[in-house]
Amino acid sequence: MSDRLKITLQYWLPKRALTALAGMVAGAKLGAITTAIIGWFVQRYGVNMTEAANPDITSYSTFNAFFTRPLRDGARPISAADFVCPVDGAISQFGAIELDQIFQAKGHRYSTTALVGGDATLARLFQDGCFATLYLS
Repeated sequence: MSDRLKITLQYWLPKRALTALAGMVAGAKLGAITTAIIGWFVQRYGVNMTEAANPDITSYSTFNAFFTRPLRDGARPISAADFVCPVDGAISQFGAIELDQIFQAKGHRYSTTALVGGDATLARLFQDGCFATLYLS
């Protein structure tokens, strides 16, 4: 599928419905189907299962369980750099927080208060700061 077609489909398809569907599939216990999806994902994206605390893909009952799998101790030492990223991903958006508003993915604005679970005191620490959105790979 061409990149242009992928982008067009992402623009026109109902995002909330697709997100809800993806969430349902990711949380479903589908046995061999789940294992097949995980196996495909591991192959397609080159997931290094030797880093996982449990490398046996058949032991994950849902895709969510696989996606949030713990890593074995020492698998990924934390760098001494000033900035580190706790995930495998790429920066998809970054910018300034204007007062308490972040212009975020899919054209939405979010308040820092909402993003920190409603804690206004904590949210004030981020006022007029910067944000980054990481696209998980």
